[in-house]
Amino acid sequence: MSEVQAALATGALTGAGLLVLTAALVPARESLGARIARWDRAQRRAHRRVLSAAEAAAATAPDRGVLGLPAVLGRTVARLGDRLEVLAADRGWRLRRTRADLAVLGRGTGEFLATKLLAGLLLLLLVPVCWVVLRAWGVPLPGGVPLALALLLGVAGFLAPDLALRGEATRRRRDLRRVVGVFCDLVAMNLAGGRGLPEALLGSACVSDYWALVRIRQALTGARLAGGTPWQALGDLGAELDVPELADLAGALTLAADDGATIRASLAARAATVRRKDMAEVEGEAGERSQSMLVAQLVLCTAFMVFLAFPAVHDLLASA
Repeated sequence: MSEVQAALATGALTGAGLLVLTAALVPARESLGARIARWDRAQRRAHRRVLSAAEAAAATAPDRGVLGLPAVLGRTVARLGDRLEVLAADRGWRLRRTRADLAVLGRGTGEFLATKLLAGLLLLLLVPVCWVVLRAWGVPLPGGVPLALALLLGVAGFLAPDLALRGEATRRRRDLRRVVGVFCDLVAMNLAGGRGLPEALLGSACVSDYWALVRIRQALTGARLAGGTPWQALGDLGAELDVPELADLAGALTLAADDGATIRASLAARAATVRRKDMAEVEGEAGERSQSMLVAQLVLCTAFMVFLAFPAVHDLLASA
């Protein structure tokens, strides 16, 4: 590829990226699906819920934008996120796994999509900018911009937020499963103390401001304000966060409320099951790490033996 062709390809790629960014930022005529998506998002934002101490402090703190960015840049990212969220709803992108992971972390879909787009564009433009700067300083470089490296960095920047989101959401779900086991024990103890089931659920969720209990408390309080049942709220929360333990707990509570089934023993058994499952996962991870350490030790021992034996083998081959 000649220098002219490389420059044309780079300009076309940069122009396409700027065109996509401009199309996302400039308001356009909304379709019916986009308006419905915007209405649904406004309805979710207007949903009443109880704030924890940390959320209340963050709400009253000075405006620092989105993701800790300065206010101007943060508002730009927020605007881009709103446009991308409406675009995703208009195009029918369900993003079930991504939405569940974002719900666990308490983040919005538009903010995440804006982060992916901006990270990909910044890394995509990094190579041409560095190439121009180095050529301006007189550094000898090839005639064409390495398009393959620019595309590779752009794809990596676009996919890196997904990998980070998956890992963080997995850790949060593990914490939430542990809290569900403790929550079942607390509900059983409250029931043994003579409380009713709704009061036992809400009282057990109010013992701490840990984020998992705060999410459960928000769901229970929202159900009380909306006139719903607490077990239905727990089931909806489990479906939203993709946590099967919460959905199973909601099913058991529904059975107890409808049929009068004994719930205390069921909750204790469910808590023990959650703890055994968590212990099995911890033991499995410990075994995997032990095997990894064993492989690393074998590699080090092999390299050390090669280091010791190399002079003798070299002398034997030289004398032969």
